[in-house]
Amino acid sequence: MNPSTAQAEVLVDELIRCGVTEAVLCPGSRNAPLSFALRRADSSGRIRLHVRIDERTAGFLALGLALRSGWPVPVVCTSGTAAANLHPAVLEASYAGVPLIALTADRPPELVGTGANQTIVQNGLYADAPRLSVALGVARRAVGQQAAWRTAVARAVGVALGRAGDTPGPVHLNVPFAEPLVPEVGPGAGDWPEPLAGRRGGMPWTVYPPSNHSTDPLPLDPAAPTLVIGGSVPTGSTPRLPPGAGFGAGAPVIAEPGSPLWPYALRTGPWLLGSVQADRLRPTQVLLHGRPTLHRSVSALLNDDRVAVYAVSGTVDAAGAGLPPSVRAVGMPPPLRPPPEWTGRWAGADLHASTALDKALVEPSTPLGIRLAAALVDALPDGALLTLGSSNPVRDVSLAARPRTGLTVFASRGVAGIDGSVSTVTGAALAHAADGGGPGYALLGDLTALHDMTGLLLGPDEPRPDLAIVVLNDFGGGIFSLLEQGGPEHAASFERVFGTPHGVWLEGLCAGLGVGYRKVRELSELPDALVPEPGVRVIELQTTRESLRSGHASLRESIDSVLG
Repeated sequence: MNPSTAQAEVLVDELIRCGVTEAVLCPGSRNAPLSFALRRADSSGRIRLHVRIDERTAGFLALGLALRSGWPVPVVCTSGTAAANLHPAVLEASYAGVPLIALTADRPPELVGTGANQTIVQNGLYADAPRLSVALGVARRAVGQQAAWRTAVARAVGVALGRAGDTPGPVHLNVPFAEPLVPEVGPGAGDWPEPLAGRRGGMPWTVYPPSNHSTDPLPLDPAAPTLVIGGSVPTGSTPRLPPGAGFGAGAPVIAEPGSPLWPYALRTGPWLLGSVQADRLRPTQVLLHGRPTLHRSVSALLNDDRVAVYAVSGTVDAAGAGLPPSVRAVGMPPPLRPPPEWTGRWAGADLHASTALDKALVEPSTPLGIRLAAALVDALPDGALLTLGSSNPVRDVSLAARPRTGLTVFASRGVAGIDGSVSTVTGAALAHAADGGGPGYALLGDLTALHDMTGLLLGPDEPRPDLAIVVLNDFGGGIFSLLEQGGPEHAASFERVFGTPHGVWLEGLCAGLGVGYRKVRELSELPDALVPEPGVRVIELQTTRESLRSGHASLRESIDSVLG
């Protein structure tokens, strides 16, 4: 057997021995040894393989699989620009704390810098985004190097999981392959390496306790007015409610969708922080559980010099995503018992604001995105997965939906881009089903969906999730209508360079891709459209952007009026 084939077989075998159950592969020549090895493992039922023709799509599919499963998923590609296309997914994995393995094939080092086809400098390609970057040597013989190859893979898996003293995140394993790149056939081909029995129980390097998992008690005052704020947490973090958090246990909670605390959160928390009652509701302490990214009102509170901010150990990624500069300490909180009079203010304000919000949700003048978010969360069955796109969808759910149990909710909030969102939700739905979960759903904007339409391109032999992708199509970039550039003083420039109208016929795209499609014209039709069906389908709702800014302003006025 030639050395490249032997090396690839050993690498794949060790990934499986370390517990990897899913792998994503892109076609190519230089990664042919890994392609053959993965296909053999898939055929024997040792791993589930997903093949995609677009490396960026493949990277985000692996991200979604790892995000939901909490276990490393390798994405395998050929050399050159193929490897460069994994960079957006590696960045998202780094800042979101997701265990992704970028397994890139490379040319032998003697070909780098010679003008050889599809050859670039791949060592260090992703800069400081990976938790670990390892460049293997070229396999010059089929025997005698297997222990080193296995150690490199085991180390990569352990680091991705956060077992080497850091939070979970991506690793880069770069493997130069020399020709021949395909296995020999027929007499004299040699024996295939035998898979090693069993799983690894430990890792061959020292494991240090992560610095952000301190067990020290936080120096906060348990009896002070304390607000718990929940954001995204690194993959594998313990999704438990801090002691004394939540009404009935003590402190009020404001949490983003995707936070483990969201089911326990006040419904209108983000509205209240920016309301006319903000001064009366201001805490003296904030207990930060994860990394919030959505609302300016939350960011303003975390940067308020009058408020002491503490972070819950094990829920923040100090190395990757970073902590707000206002955080005074990271540790374990005591049970909280803030003043009943102050928590009563929060409870009353949330009740009044929710009443105003419910009234607005039945008004046609309220932006459709707000009304859709509330209706979608209410209508989903228990056990379902809901993955939210960046920009408006995740914000609409945060602002309008009633937090509930029974759902698994994810949002890509590491870098919070729209890259690869269709692929991410596909991977998450596949992993959710493999874990015994119910059907998958996603809520995306039209630009987010169009940015990754190749994520809907699944070959006939590829695993397919039961996934409904709900697309709110306002024919452009609705999020910008709500930002400074959406103000009337910028109207002359806005539509072309921020609104970016596209005029795409989504139904036609779905037909060409062989994906199911349904248009929902009224929200009353939504529950019927959400009934689980096998396969991937798109549910489209169309609206306009003209009244989006004024509709949000009107909703703010309605909430402030009942609070005032």
